[in-house]
Amino acid sequence: MYSTLWITFFVALVLSFLTTPLAIKIAPKIGAMDVPKDSRRMHTKAMPRFGGMAIVAGSMISMMFFLSFDERIPVILLGGILIYSLGIADDLFNLSAKIKFVGQFAVAITMYAMNIRITFITNFFGEGNSQLGDAVCFFITVIWIVGITNTVNLIDGLDGLAAGTSAIASLCIAYVAYIHGTYLVAGSMLALAGGALGFLPFNFYPSKIFMGDGGSLYLGFMLGTLSILGTVKSATLVAVIIPVLVLGVPIFDTMFAILRRVINKRPIMEADKGHLHHRLMSLGYGQRRATLMLYGISAMMGVAAVTYSRGLIVETVGLAAITFMYIYVFLTDIDNSVPKIRNSGK
Repeated sequence: MYSTLWITFFVALVLSFLTTPLAIKIAPKIGAMDVPKDSRRMHTKAMPRFGGMAIVAGSMISMMFFLSFDERIPVILLGGILIYSLGIADDLFNLSAKIKFVGQFAVAITMYAMNIRITFITNFFGEGNSQLGDAVCFFITVIWIVGITNTVNLIDGLDGLAAGTSAIASLCIAYVAYIHGTYLVAGSMLALAGGALGFLPFNFYPSKIFMGDGGSLYLGFMLGTLSILGTVKSATLVAVIIPVLVLGVPIFDTMFAILRRVINKRPIMEADKGHLHHRLMSLGYGQRRATLMLYGISAMMGVAAVTYSRGLIVETVGLAAITFMYIYVFLTDIDNSVPKIRNSGK
């Protein structure tokens, strides 16, 4: 089993790496180009944004060959294709936020209908687990999938940031799943990490290609749905708590963005330059340094996730607190006020 898991990882990595140059050539032919239209864009020339194809190809082919023994894997792969198609449509036709959300909820509901669900949560104050009623199960599952899907999409603002952060998250969840005997989740996450890392050399600063909304939505969706499979053996440990810790940076950034827009009385879906990566850039850090700093923060949260899985609660709280304080410093102005929204864009 151990060797199979790593084969899954390396097959996905190699396939993604070999497929990315093809994606670079295809992008201009189908109009999948990101043309800078406002000051939020970090690039100054048109860039291919079809890199998600390589991530999808590498991870999906690997999972189909090595993990399809479980009937839930084809279901999740179907959802991955649907969410990736939605992202590609957005890359090509600039779909409205409402249409994208409707599409995401439709895919999440499809997953619930096909038995990809969070059916119980850990009883942290006693023994055993607490079963969820049908309505609560539906609500938590759908919100979880849609929320994590968008969390990755929102941090895709610097070269290599979304791919690297997703890879770190996938590797940490894979490790926790492995030590708890949830090998299906471990293998799936390794395949996802391989797909992201195979694409990363072409996406890290200076980037040759972007993953586009197709890639970022796919990564978020797969992180959300694959982690749910962990509920079979370890309740919310693998399914919810660990992903929340590992994805602490984008989740905190997303929550802060919503709070910022509410305080400034602006639409929640209106984009701005107050995200963590924008703040780091405004402080004078270049893209490479800002991205590496965020990798480091994500890795710290990954360590916190591992310590939590080992039952080291005090250490976990300490690491998480230090990390969130560090993020808060960058997300606020010098006078500790919430930064004002400067302009719109994604």
